Amino acid sequence: MSLLEIIDKNIKSAMKSKDSVTLESLRAVKSAILLFKTQSGSSNDMTSDDEIKILQKLVKQRKESADIYKNQNRPELSEVELNQASVIESFLPKQMSRDEVSEVISQIITKLGATTMKEMGKVMGLASKELSGKSDGKTISEIVRKKLS
Repeated sequence: MSLLEIIDKNIKSAMKSKDSVTLESLRAVKSAILLFKTQSGSSNDMTSDDEIKILQKLVKQRKESADIYKNQNRPELSEVELNQASVIESFLPKQMSRDEVSEVISQIITKLGATTMKEMGKVMGLASKELSGKSDGKTISEIVRKKLS
């Protein structure tokens, strides 16, 4: 069953249960998937990596919006964004802890023999591939910077 079919099924159940936060979140996911399919040209094949990237992008947008609302003293709007982010995150693979990500990055740095910030690009490239869908880019970048500086 594809992600779009799962989303459609969950939209129906959210409508029946009148869960507006879940419904709005799922509609955003469906919209992003359909937009991706129309932009990618004639190929409607969507890989699991594409699905993960879309979901991660939506979660990141929600969290950034929540931070903005929090800074503007609008906690009710911030809470809505965070609730939507958690609904969308439920479709992502289990996220690794910061310690687990740090351990994987240490192994990558050792394997590459990287010692300076000049080699951050190489480390980030491998780390992003290896940790795709398991951690967000911001966390990976922070840990790589910390270890190489």
